[in-house]
Amino acid sequence: MSAPTIPPPQRPSGVREVIGYNWPLYAGGLSVVAGGLALAPRLPRVPATLARTGALTAAALLLGSTAACWWVYDHSELYSLDWLARLLPDGPGDHLVLSTGLDEISQPLAVRHPGSPQTVVDLYDPALTTEGSIRRARRRVPPRPGTLPGRPSRLPVATGSQDTVFAVFAAHELRRAADREALFAEITRTLRPGGTLVMAEHLRDGSNTAAFGPGAWHFMPRREWLRLADGACLHTVTETRIANLVTVFAFRWSPA
Repeated sequence: MSAPTIPPPQRPSGVREVIGYNWPLYAGGLSVVAGGLALAPRLPRVPATLARTGALTAAALLLGSTAACWWVYDHSELYSLDWLARLLPDGPGDHLVLSTGLDEISQPLAVRHPGSPQTVVDLYDPALTTEGSIRRARRRVPPRPGTLPGRPSRLPVATGSQDTVFAVFAAHELRRAADREALFAEITRTLRPGGTLVMAEHLRDGSNTAAFGPGAWHFMPRREWLRLADGACLHTVTETRIANLVTVFAFRWSPA
């Protein structure tokens, strides 16, 4: 479904917006830093050392995760979509864009491929997606006009109608395995034979743990995405990294 007009491109979220979406976490981290450093001079030697260590650890996590966001979202090729030509040299064709509350990929795609019909489906469900960061992001970047509501088990798209499905930072927000499995089954249903799922995600791996600390546990491990693809009869075509922190998978559906 093509939007009648394509508005001017909006700047995708960078480190400034990420801090805004997650300001309670930043406020909590800064409180730990300030509290630890303030308390340390008043404590005996061992507790003081622990307080300083905790403060420095919190500061390192804040600085490291902020630097990682700056590198990925402000300075990599992620949102320029320059990497997409390598995956889809003939363009995306009829394509479906999935989001779970924050859609920052459909507009760049529409600008880059204005002749390719696009359908956008938002899977956001406030009863399931309870994170405050998603609500704050959604207020800043509301769904584009024409976006259709959907559920993981029911995408409002005809069977075998799509050449490409895009899920960029979307699927990991489905926290229940059953919802992720239902979504992948629906993606296969919507794809034409030979169609491609393009998925970009941070992974729960060494690089992202080093960058985001405990926050990396919000991401899924690589094996989970491969499990879901295999269960939906989607076969890996390629797997690439952007800025060493985002993995882009291309899965293809080939009927048996």
